[in-house]
Amino acid sequence: MSQEVQVETERELERTLGLTAALAIGIGTMIGAGIFVFPGIAAGRAGPAAAASFAIGAVIALLVALPASELATAMPKSGGGYYFISRGFGAFLGCLVGLSLWTGLVFASAFYLVGFGEYAAALAGGGDRWFVTAVALVGGVVLTAVSVGGTEKAGELQNGIVTLLLSILVVFLVFGVLDSLGVFGAEQVPERFAPFGLAPVFTTAALVFTSYLGFVQVATVAGEIREPGRNLPIAMVGSVLVVGTLYVVMIYVSTSAFGAERLAELGETAPVEVARSYAGTPGAIAILVAGLLATVSSANASILSSSRAIYALSKDRLLPDGVAVVNERFGTPHVALGLAGGPILALVLFGRVEVLAEVASFLHLVMYGLICLTVIELRRREPGWYDPSFRMPGSPVLPAVGAVSSFGLIYFMANLSILVGCVVLVGAALWYAFYGRDVSLRGAH
Repeated sequence: MSQEVQVETERELERTLGLTAALAIGIGTMIGAGIFVFPGIAAGRAGPAAAASFAIGAVIALLVALPASELATAMPKSGGGYYFISRGFGAFLGCLVGLSLWTGLVFASAFYLVGFGEYAAALAGGGDRWFVTAVALVGGVVLTAVSVGGTEKAGELQNGIVTLLLSILVVFLVFGVLDSLGVFGAEQVPERFAPFGLAPVFTTAALVFTSYLGFVQVATVAGEIREPGRNLPIAMVGSVLVVGTLYVVMIYVSTSAFGAERLAELGETAPVEVARSYAGTPGAIAILVAGLLATVSSANASILSSSRAIYALSKDRLLPDGVAVVNERFGTPHVALGLAGGPILALVLFGRVEVLAEVASFLHLVMYGLICLTVIELRRREPGWYDPSFRMPGSPVLPAVGAVSSFGLIYFMANLSILVGCVVLVGAALWYAFYGRDVSLRGAH
């Protein structure tokens, strides 16, 4: 017998996050390790045209941000992509996306925390694997505890981290742009823009798209954002524009300072060496501190968002009811946060997280494509409850292009990432068949 869900928990989450906090979640998740790790790797693959690779990623992200904004203003509930897709296409696809979103964010959070430990070791002048793991574990426990203590506190922490991080990056990039123009020294001689042709530009875009996974996480905490009709579209579209601009300028500055070949040799520490060339050891330390902040902000936002994904699944009876219990004292879903923080700590302690971080990209691209199709489906059906305060322009063409772009980018990903991602999707489908097959959500709101 089908189980129609019209479920509300006894206590809803409070709307405590303003526009600044929502922007900080989007920017903080996206501007993580990517801006410090990718410049050297991307320049080695595509030359200075790596800036175009980041621009392509930003365009695809915007094609998804627009439909996600429309859906978020129509359904300003916790759960983000899971909530939208389950209301557009029903419980089965919703369950697949919800469990995949939780899994992907757990993988990504573990990756960010290990990166946090590595930056801490570099700042401390070196440290072995146990030092890195210990710092990552402490960071995971503290961030989870802050989120349990209140979403507003987690938002304030995110605001502070992102503000300091952006300040360091803006000073670094402005200095770099002026230096590349010859203001502080000899003007740089530009390299050939795409020395390896156009194909590496697109394969590099698939690689660096990991950098744009954060904007939809704003929607996962939509149930806690004030004035969602105004703040959600601004936060999602604005965070993509801000981060996309920073990535493109970072590539321009880095390739202007050292050239693509030298950057490729420097690899993951290329921006640190660029900063060292500008300001010596203080410059290198400033970028290391920025890297530390970036990994913390990404982990903080991802822990918050992953807990809201399974919170929403539980409210819809696709996970046990206890997962959606809201703490009476702090007003936060402490059980869901524990189910996010616990696996993250286990992965930090026992797992190899680099491959799993790539899988997070695969799972997010599947969700992004389905978000675009959900806008087309809901506009076609026009259910009575569907009344978004923001409607994206160009429908159905633009959301269709967004869906094709998202699914198409998977073609350029590594086979191992695709394989592991498919295993996660099959596991989610089996969970639905075992636990949630009697739940019907299509059209529910």
